[in-house]
Amino acid sequence: MTPADQNPEKVLLRADGRVSDAIKSNWVDNYCPEWSKPFLRLSRLDRPIGTWLLLIPCWWGLLIAIIDDGGSLIDLDTIWIASVCFFGAFLMRGAGCTWNDITDRNLDGKVARSKSRPLPAGLITIKLAVIWMLLQLIMSAILLFTLNWFAVLVGALSLVVVAIYPFAKRFTWWPQLFLGLAFNWGALLSWSAYQGDLGFSPIFLYLSGICWTLFYDTIYAHQDKEDDILIGIKSTALRLGDNTYSWLYGFVIGLVFFNLLCLLCVYFKISDFVPLLFCIFGILIMTFHLLIQIKKLDINDPEKCLIIFRSNRDSGLIPVSYTHLTLPTKRIV
Repeated sequence: MTPADQNPEKVLLRADGRVSDAIKSNWVDNYCPEWSKPFLRLSRLDRPIGTWLLLIPCWWGLLIAIIDDGGSLIDLDTIWIASVCFFGAFLMRGAGCTWNDITDRNLDGKVARSKSRPLPAGLITIKLAVIWMLLQLIMSAILLFTLNWFAVLVGALSLVVVAIYPFAKRFTWWPQLFLGLAFNWGALLSWSAYQGDLGFSPIFLYLSGICWTLFYDTIYAHQDKEDDILIGIKSTALRLGDNTYSWLYGFVIGLVFFNLLCLLCVYFKISDFVPLLFCIFGILIMTFHLLIQIKKLDINDPEKCLIIFRSNRDSGLIPVSYTHLTLPTKRIV
């Protein structure tokens, strides 16, 4: 009897290869060559929501840095930093997810939602996964080294948090906090890339982003809570249980509080409240969007949890869409 005969489920995974929680219309499954799909799936490019959630804080930090500095949106340096953030988000999210899957390869096979990922499904070897991760890190480093040296240092420090995150669920009920530390680092990086330093404003913005990550990833974690209990994995979903709704309101309050502190610091520097009105309006609309999510949430419905989690791309883009309206668009060379 062949291994295929012994494990018909694995044959199905090898034949199809699609990851269970990937969106049906994703470009990886529909258009990419077969040989590339395991690598691209390992980088989660068939599930782009995570790339958005990594990219959005980068754009938050850049836009607030421009307001703080009195700069322009249509500026060669600004465009380049925004582009580095865009491509860097794809690469670093890919590298981070590859590292996460390498460390979790034995656990993912025991969880219904993740057992179809390339490593537990046997679609790619550990050696190839490590090589793929290193290639993504090298390409990320090339982009990073086009920025100023302070930004390079800030970017390099993010690797510490990225390296720790996959292990957090083994020793704390708050692995979502570690994800927040990693996913919102871009706010510090983009500010550093534009201004060449850090201050209270980007730190408060960073803290607001962490609150946002705690919000959406707690919702996301409720999908896996039954499997997590069986295999001994910790999460805020398990820690908070039925109190999740109250905590989600608390995370929203934290997001608003730290955002307003960030804008207050900017106001003390520029002494002009008008540019910040658009920012405040964007925060209010985002808050309303998050409150609607809580209202619709059913923590015992995994499918609804995933839908609401994915809607956070739109939540995060709301402040971006309003903040950019306050910036001058004349070109500065």
